Amino acid sequence: MATSVDIESGSENGSGVAHLTVLLEEAVAELVKDKSGVYIDGTFGRGGHSRKILGELTEEGRLLGVDKDPEAILSGEALKKEDARFSIHHGSFKELDDAAKEQGWEGVTGILLDLGVSSPQIDDASRGFSFLNDGPLDMRMNPEKGLSAQQWIACADVKEIITVLKEYGEERFAKRIAGAIVEARDKGVIDTTAKLQKIVAEANPAWEKGKNPATRAFQAIRIKVNDELTDLEEVLETAAEALKPGGRLVVISFHSLEDRMVKRFMRNKVKGNEPPAGVPVREDQIERHFALVGKAIKPSKQEVERNVRSRSAVMRVMEKLG
Repeated sequence: MATSVDIESGSENGSGVAHLTVLLEEAVAELVKDKSGVYIDGTFGRGGHSRKILGELTEEGRLLGVDKDPEAILSGEALKKEDARFSIHHGSFKELDDAAKEQGWEGVTGILLDLGVSSPQIDDASRGFSFLNDGPLDMRMNPEKGLSAQQWIACADVKEIITVLKEYGEERFAKRIAGAIVEARDKGVIDTTAKLQKIVAEANPAWEKGKNPATRAFQAIRIKVNDELTDLEEVLETAAEALKPGGRLVVISFHSLEDRMVKRFMRNKVKGNEPPAGVPVREDQIERHFALVGKAIKPSKQEVERNVRSRSAVMRVMEKLG
């Protein structure tokens, strides 16, 4: 399992990649078990999964898309005009329960979470996610809320930067890179992705083969700026509660921090009220409300060849029992 992924390319130099929805067929096949049900695409993006889901639903089926990104919302509004079965909500996926209740839904048949940053966000240099294309150092999924990466870097102390690089980027040279960032900001504003990439690359003493030296640092700062892991922790519990009996939660992760959280959450849910080891309780006395569906699914060799950004994806599925 990858610990982080160069989501911009498969090499140090790399090139832009057309937007391709990861694990499209597999995710929708596992999600849609009731074609007349109500579903949530918690990470709408540009609607790849949503369009496929709508293609599987009957006229009675409904789909709600959720996204932080204003540009994703524009795409969602366009889809809403095309298909009356679809609605869009602007906000974090941790709000999906409230968003569902706004639709008048008391339960949801299935929820899809495709985590991480989307190809359009990476490829648009003005969003500040890319270390390959120079642009303003922003990195916010919703540019209208919170601190940008530039603002966070300008005010965070060196200990916080080290912690973020270690915990969110699993960067082994976190102390050295954090020191270089602080030293550089004392000399001038770090306001572009190119400036940050150069600082990180020069501070990194051992470049990994086939990986840009800024990969882990950019990932870590993006996760921090968008509070991604906190939101993920909240949405998993919210999603589990929102599901109807027989409903499914499908989650696609792109690095080990996310996948570990999803795997641990699903494993604990499946255990139910299982007592500690050694306590004499019969199996029929244990309340179990969830079950895992199959094993973790990864993209096929053909998909990875077609879309290099998919190579670290891991999909897990959990079903709520009746």
